[in-house]
Amino acid sequence: MDYFCVSGIGMVFPCCGMGCGNLYDRSCIDIGMEGQMVVRTCVSAREYVCGLSEMREVRKGMSDKSDENGTMRMMFFLLFLLLTFGSLFYVLWHTWQVLPLQSVWRWTAVGVMGGCFLCMFLIFGGMLDRLPLWLSSTMYQIGTSSLIALLYLFLVFFCIDVLCVVKVLPFDLFRSNGMSAGFIAGGIALLLVLGNMHHNNKVRVPLTLQTEKALKKDYRIVMLSDLHLGYHHHRGELARWVDMINDEKPDVILIAGDIIDISVRPLLEENMAEELRRLKAPVYACLGNHEYFSREEKAKEFYKDAGINLLVDSCATIDGEICVIGRDDRTNRRRKSLKTLVENAPKGMYTIVMDHQPYHLEEAEMLGVDFQLSGHTHRGQVWPISWITDRVYECSWGEWQRKGTRYYISSGLGIWGGKFRIGTQSEYVVAEVRKR
Repeated sequence: MDYFCVSGIGMVFPCCGMGCGNLYDRSCIDIGMEGQMVVRTCVSAREYVCGLSEMREVRKGMSDKSDENGTMRMMFFLLFLLLTFGSLFYVLWHTWQVLPLQSVWRWTAVGVMGGCFLCMFLIFGGMLDRLPLWLSSTMYQIGTSSLIALLYLFLVFFCIDVLCVVKVLPFDLFRSNGMSAGFIAGGIALLLVLGNMHHNNKVRVPLTLQTEKALKKDYRIVMLSDLHLGYHHHRGELARWVDMINDEKPDVILIAGDIIDISVRPLLEENMAEELRRLKAPVYACLGNHEYFSREEKAKEFYKDAGINLLVDSCATIDGEICVIGRDDRTNRRRKSLKTLVENAPKGMYTIVMDHQPYHLEEAEMLGVDFQLSGHTHRGQVWPISWITDRVYECSWGEWQRKGTRYYISSGLGIWGGKFRIGTQSEYVVAEVRKR
């Protein structure tokens, strides 16, 4: 056969012979479609074969990189398990030592503490979705709250050990001592109660954004991120948030990802979409990493039902004056570049980018974006994790500026896991966009 065509999906068909030349000179290769029309280009057979070789090398490199990334993830996961269970053993051992009880009651106390912590692992693998909703919510909150308690118990016992080693405190003070046990337990309990109260206090953050670009009026935009609706943030809490947002009388509402926590199931069973439809302004949102954890397609269906305009590597305009670009989350390694999105967006408008995870902030600056809204970090949720996030990210929370581009990295309205804020805050931003 003198001629052949190769389709974009790699199948070989007899060629129609319309000007393609012979096998050794030219070949027709389908490279894309627009409706029913196949777009063709002609390349030499040698170029085609070379191209296939290069593609194989690229795929091999990608496969090797994927294997390497998979190995790194496994190593981090194993390290996480080692540190977590090592810390758990350390805390349980010290709890055993400090309790002034008989062995049977010590075993009971240690067993209950360990069991509460192990509830956290029901979160993984969708196990909570198989239980009744009330039980799933209870197990979720017990498991994730115990993780925070474990963190502070570890810090307390570690500090005690250090002080004992340097002989500031005697070791006997923490051996079968009811007063010491009560002081530690009471201190941790008080800290968690105050942390929960602080989480429930939603902080209003005012923000003024001035621009030289033409605006016919001022715009009030309520900006949110990380609602984490699910097994711990229920419909009643969402209803209070909706009322709080409506009281601001916004022109637009922006949500920078992670509306859903780990599963869409509780949102559907509690009909939370009905509450979100009470918002009295247009709502635009982008995806976060938790939308992928909760299955992206189900998340998209929920947003549609809730009346939320989901921007996935796309943009929307507000009154022809403000352009809002919503990026897909970086969980999707094939998402479009910010450069592509900005180039395809309308020109001359005040441009806002929503990108859930605040990496590579320099990109928005280089592309002349006016403002970027991000979330994801929660600023660690509790101290001293906030110290870690402050060092991992260029900006882990609050206002930031790079030349003419301004940023706000929100610590989130909601929270993942245990509902405690210690050294951080739950917040929403009320931005006024006005002409300078």
